[in-house]
Amino acid sequence: MDPLNTDLLIQARDWAAADPDPETAAELTDLIMKAGNDDGGQASACQDLDDRFSGPLLFGTAGLRAALGAGPNRMNRVVVRRAAAGVAAHALDLAGGTYVPRAVVGFDARRNSRIFAEETAAIFTAAGIETFLMPSELPTPILAYAVRALKCEVGVMVTASHNPPQDNGYKVYLGGQAVEPEARGVQIVAPHDVSIAAHIATVDHIEMASAGWAVLPESIEQDYVSSVAALSDRSAYPDRGLRIVLTPLHGVGGRTAVSVLSAAGFEDVRVVAAQAEPDPLFPTVDFPNPEEPGALDLAFEAAVEHDADLVLANDPDADRVAVAAKDPATGEWRMLRGDETGALLGVHLAGRGPGVFANSIVSSRLLGRIALAAGITPVQTLTGFKWISRVPDLAYGYEEALGYCVAPELVRDKDGMSAGLLVAELAAATKAAGKTLFDLLDELALVHGLHAGDQLSVRVGSLGLLGAMMNRLRESPPQSFAGSPVDVVEDLLLGDSLPPTDALLYVTRDETRVIIRPSGTEPKLKCYLEVVEPVDSAALLAEAKDNARARLDAVLRDVEESLGL
Repeated sequence: MDPLNTDLLIQARDWAAADPDPETAAELTDLIMKAGNDDGGQASACQDLDDRFSGPLLFGTAGLRAALGAGPNRMNRVVVRRAAAGVAAHALDLAGGTYVPRAVVGFDARRNSRIFAEETAAIFTAAGIETFLMPSELPTPILAYAVRALKCEVGVMVTASHNPPQDNGYKVYLGGQAVEPEARGVQIVAPHDVSIAAHIATVDHIEMASAGWAVLPESIEQDYVSSVAALSDRSAYPDRGLRIVLTPLHGVGGRTAVSVLSAAGFEDVRVVAAQAEPDPLFPTVDFPNPEEPGALDLAFEAAVEHDADLVLANDPDADRVAVAAKDPATGEWRMLRGDETGALLGVHLAGRGPGVFANSIVSSRLLGRIALAAGITPVQTLTGFKWISRVPDLAYGYEEALGYCVAPELVRDKDGMSAGLLVAELAAATKAAGKTLFDLLDELALVHGLHAGDQLSVRVGSLGLLGAMMNRLRESPPQSFAGSPVDVVEDLLLGDSLPPTDALLYVTRDETRVIIRPSGTEPKLKCYLEVVEPVDSAALLAEAKDNARARLDAVLRDVEESLGL
């Protein structure tokens, strides 16, 4: 294109002139200048501008999440103001003039999180919504707790969770009188996302109050801490002799997580010093996600130095937790897979009263077997806590991506701090009995079979290619995996048992399960594999683990072949 004579350049100049943020306005002005100068960087600048103005950042069930920067396809004050106005309009629609909606707004320590939250509070207040603002940078679970504790109709959390440093996001919850009881304090799903997006598209003028919202007292954090600490059953599990290493990965969960553990009696908690304080640059990790290779290296070093029993790692907004322990089979520290921690928490919570256990379809089937053995109803949902958390009579829910909801009456979302506390309680009791968490997993394998899982992610050149790959699978479905015939094929797009979603599920005669679905946010196809290996005795456990690994490797090869890789 000719950068000096296009509608794109006009749009960019108009945006820069109206941008309330001098930093993003200057960034865009500089980019416009580069696009107009044929000095070697022109093509790159034009491509950048084209991406920034390729369309509005889409509001969906995950709210908003993108790189910070100027333009409608980035996270910035203009985009957030419009989102806040859309959320406010939707909340007022739901109220229908019969009540005054309440809202609570929280934020983490990422770049611009505070200003995004403050301006959201100003817009909500101007719209006539009674609004509370968190007093400081706090974890997402405290915001989710406040939505229920304050009986709010709306909750907004400004966070990009475990995304890279350049990103930020905007997560929306509904509660109070706006939704049915099981959905109070849960992230939005359709049709709410569609309605909010429609309101955003029609925003033409935004009112912002200069005052009128209430800043919550710092005691909101202590209210959460006290409520979560009370989940720990010290009469049934009195042992607290556990040495814990904790890392918040430069996020906002460190102080709160330590307070929760301390209030429940776990005093020997060492925080990884280099990762203890919130830092939006996340300087010691390549990617601030505890699942990423290398993210726990400093925690493992601290665990060795302090002869720890357990490592807990929260992601930057502390709604997820990774658990690690020293594997007695190797003598090395190892992070438990999300499904392993999910199963252990299921066993730990199975005796705590009635309710339903839920996990996502891509998570292990082991939780269902644990639930049935305990007389508890198991439910599987679509991927994401927006589905898990709204299951009626939920007592416990998890998904394999390190998300656990252990107290839905307090936080109807994943919560890495409450889950970390109950893992610590279980680990302390296990240690007192002369066992390890790995021993408990082996015991589960003897009762229910060894459930082993793996994943395959296939990155492609564009989102459009994902549809072609899924169509290929629908037209030529695999007949077997690892030599076992496929007995069940379910196209989840048809929505027979769950809301329609673009995914394919296969189950073979020997209980191997394969689920394939597009990522939805990235040009990536995600494949989830699980095999179940019978174990007749403890003496055969090692052999069963080897067999399960060999079967998974064979399934991986067959999946790759089915995808034409």
